[in-house]
Amino acid sequence: MLSRFGGLIIHIRFLWAAFFAAVLSVPPAVAGTLSWVTQERWVTVKSITDGDTFKTTNGEKIRLLGINTPETRKDTKQAQPFGNKAKQALKKIIAGKQVRLSFDKEKKDRYGRTLAHIYTRNGLWVNAELVRLGLAHVYTFAPNTKLANRLTAIEQQAIRSNLGMWSHKRWQVVEADKLAINLLGQFRLVQGKVTKLDKRGWGFNLGKLTVTIPKKYRQSFGKRLRLKVGDVVLVRGKVRLSKRNKWFLSIYNRSDVYHIK
Repeated sequence: MLSRFGGLIIHIRFLWAAFFAAVLSVPPAVAGTLSWVTQERWVTVKSITDGDTFKTTNGEKIRLLGINTPETRKDTKQAQPFGNKAKQALKKIIAGKQVRLSFDKEKKDRYGRTLAHIYTRNGLWVNAELVRLGLAHVYTFAPNTKLANRLTAIEQQAIRSNLGMWSHKRWQVVEADKLAINLLGQFRLVQGKVTKLDKRGWGFNLGKLTVTIPKKYRQSFGKRLRLKVGDVVLVRGKVRLSKRNKWFLSIYNRSDVYHIK
């Protein structure tokens, strides 16, 4: 009985060893089924949807993680400035090629698309490359914030250099004291001087703009914001009006706010 049991254990160990040897020998072209082992996998690009989305030869929809590009034309909606250029740039970099998907904590968005950082064969980080070219802005939400700080640093350089979308008035940084009704509902980068701090540390004012951190996202910040009156900061998010007709903007993680000086 014991000898049979021991033989069974040896057989199982042999099967596991054979399995992992097979895993290590799988070429990138077919490694897409092994994401549960490596947390990364290779896919082949079939078509480009827009500047931050593409489809694989297996029909999987991939959304580039941590960034957002200007929209291309959809139905009756016109393309946003630099939307087509972002799509063409992504097409030039990855169309018809094998790319590596690298994941953060959540792998799917609410539309069922796979969320990933994309790398080419030569190691180019595609998400960051689009930001570097000024064809994408940082767009991160907890818990997928692993590379947010690196993307933000690249974005700051693109803004300072007035590259791509940052050269167009639709995307240029807005001063907090110059908010206007035509900006309502737009995702914008807004710069201003801190004029008031929330006593609990979960919000502040840039003049007439109130910046808030929604309760469900405060845990992702770790600690309360360390700001002081007079700091000049840049925040990112949708510009909105409250029921009392007061300007406000919500931020969702630390990469949504950073010091200018």
